[in-house]
Amino acid sequence: MKIVCLDLEGVLVPEIWIAFSERTGIPELRRTTRDEPDYDKLMQFRLDILARHQLGLKDIQQVIGAMGPLPGAREFLDALREDYEVIILSDTFYEFAHPLMRQLAWPTLFCHSLETSADGMVVDYHLRMPEQKREAVKRFREMNFTVVAAGDSYNDTKMLGEAHAGILFHPPENVIREFPQYPVTRTYPELRTQIDQAFARLAG
Repeated sequence: MKIVCLDLEGVLVPEIWIAFSERTGIPELRRTTRDEPDYDKLMQFRLDILARHQLGLKDIQQVIGAMGPLPGAREFLDALREDYEVIILSDTFYEFAHPLMRQLAWPTLFCHSLETSADGMVVDYHLRMPEQKREAVKRFREMNFTVVAAGDSYNDTKMLGEAHAGILFHPPENVIREFPQYPVTRTYPELRTQIDQAFARLAG
């Protein structure tokens, strides 16, 4: 059995924190896992900014509610699911992802959760487990699945390394430079071709 593991933000949907940065006019919130490889450091940075500006979960959800998948993402995902099992492994949060999953026809998503105070402020985050992307792929392999993974950021590279084959999709130049072992794709047709070719090589 073949499984494709995909990142969410930057692969199927826009970067949520960048959209929120643009809506609020807070440029510091544009920082993502494409820039900062230490996820805890990045999240503490974000939580501090939210607290300083008194922005709560509802403020973020309002922005997400106006977002949609990247152009062509739904069609790409629908076609991919006809031929492979597809699991989305993301470092986003269920509290963010729900409206976007509806627009993608409810693919399977593994991600994290947020903790909010009584007044709706985001006070903490809870990982499903450390390195959940890599650990999920590792478990799929232990179950005798063949896994091809695709992502765009630093936090995807361990997942790509654990998979039988890894692919970068529209990554920033710094990630391309640091991880030259992964093929780079910039469109959904290119990504689909690389996925199909990877499984063909692995079967051969």
